[in-house]
Amino acid sequence: MLSIGRGLMVAPKLLMIDEPSLGLSPLYVKANFNLIRAISEQGVTVLLVEQNVKQMLAIAHRGYVLAQGRVVAAGDADQFRGNPEVREAYFGRQPAGGG
Repeated sequence: MLSIGRGLMVAPKLLMIDEPSLGLSPLYVKANFNLIRAISEQGVTVLLVEQNVKQMLAIAHRGYVLAQGRVVAAGDADQFRGNPEVREAYFGRQPAGGG
């Protein structure tokens, strides 16, 4: 959160964030993603690199999947959330009942 705050001090148009959930408890992960969503809603473009797909897709507008340094899938976040084949191919099998 400190690094996000430092980035916001210069009133950026674009804020790049790498792995904001890495090593954090679930409570802090939720707080970080709520903060990132609020930043985006205030008009700052956020470029987010994240392996926590479920959390990321909950706030993303667009998504890109990289494999071995290449973009292998791209589109609206809704496409990733709503397409079971894409979700299974790139994000692993989802547990029964959604996810």
